[in-house]
Amino acid sequence: MRLTQSTKKKEDFAQMGVHTLIDTRAFIIALMALLTPANGLAAEPATRDAARDSAEPALLRVGPARQLARPSDAARVARNGDIVEIDAGVYDGDVAVWRQHNLTIRGTGGRAHLRAGGASAEGKAIWVLKGSNTTIERLEFSGAAVADRNGAGIRLEGAGLTLRDCYFHHNENGILGNADPASDILIEHSEFAYNGFGDGFSHNIYAGGRSLTVRFSYLHHAYVGHNLKSRALQNHIIYNRIMDEIDGSSSYAIDLPNGGLAYVIGNVIQQGPATENPTIVAFGSEGYKHAVNELYFVNNTVMNDLPAGGRFVFVKAGAGTVRLVNNVFAGPGEMLSGPGEMSNNLVVGKSDFVDPANFDFRLKDGTLVVGRGIAPGRAGSLDLRPIAEYSHPLQERPRRGAGALDLGAFEYQPN
Repeated sequence: MRLTQSTKKKEDFAQMGVHTLIDTRAFIIALMALLTPANGLAAEPATRDAARDSAEPALLRVGPARQLARPSDAARVARNGDIVEIDAGVYDGDVAVWRQHNLTIRGTGGRAHLRAGGASAEGKAIWVLKGSNTTIERLEFSGAAVADRNGAGIRLEGAGLTLRDCYFHHNENGILGNADPASDILIEHSEFAYNGFGDGFSHNIYAGGRSLTVRFSYLHHAYVGHNLKSRALQNHIIYNRIMDEIDGSSSYAIDLPNGGLAYVIGNVIQQGPATENPTIVAFGSEGYKHAVNELYFVNNTVMNDLPAGGRFVFVKAGAGTVRLVNNVFAGPGEMLSGPGEMSNNLVVGKSDFVDPANFDFRLKDGTLVVGRGIAPGRAGSLDLRPIAEYSHPLQERPRRGAGALDLGAFEYQPN
């Protein structure tokens, strides 16, 4: 969906016989300030100079003591390219539609929490993003619920979104993307937890478009739905912690139902005992929709805590290249169900991990996985060798770029 560049609106209005040209947005902000009850605080300087060139990005500050008290106030007056800073705190029931392009929206002084309490914008989400190329940092979204049972923390309708250091929890969907073929989504250092209506059709992350990249993030406890579901043409799921833990009831940990080009590298993935679906990772389960359907599953550590067993990786017939290399599997079940090549993978016991009861799946001293990796090769121009690993919570740690490669998601560190 594309929006045209918004034009600068100007109005002439007369006061005491003097005609003044004034920026409509500055007028709105000033009017809001006049309508705000006095609270004993010093007046905040004007957010925008009305005389400046409208093409210049503005910094809009949001908070209870500011002229723009709520994020939705900023959504009404922001322009393409603006930076919106939201003071840390809880914003109950405040929802918004953002129509502008190239926005940066971030919390300051900590995360700003958009707690919907069942409120929604357009019956869809806490925030509906209609503009393209939005960057969102240090925000928290919770409580999205709508009549269609797919209320999202963020509903992406434009093309392009970057999320950093965000937390989505207890929504019907954490994030719900669209199928725009020009849309790229990047999610990093973020947490998604307890999202899902409970009918299996809503998820922690549900994306589409041209590409999805998720890295250094913690996805857990999706409610009946999947921890990550993507219909994107290309998926880079790298260096994450994806888990049910003890009481999680998610279905697939990773679901790529239409295939595409998928790189699943360096993740620690755990299926819990309460899941209703014995498959952990699924590729092409709903039929291949893309011209290229290839899966590269490299240096992951996958734990199955479902006593009845199951399937670690399911690949539907009809895929192109499928390679499983240097992975560590623990627990009962079939490593690969469906077509594909398996190279240098290893099944281990829980005793080979540092502290499996607390989901610490780093390698113990003397385990057979240390230094046993092989060069995973390339996929086109992409080197498949892992260069980093997930460090809990929501951090990253580099791996050696050369020399002996350890199996699994974590490089061996002396205990």
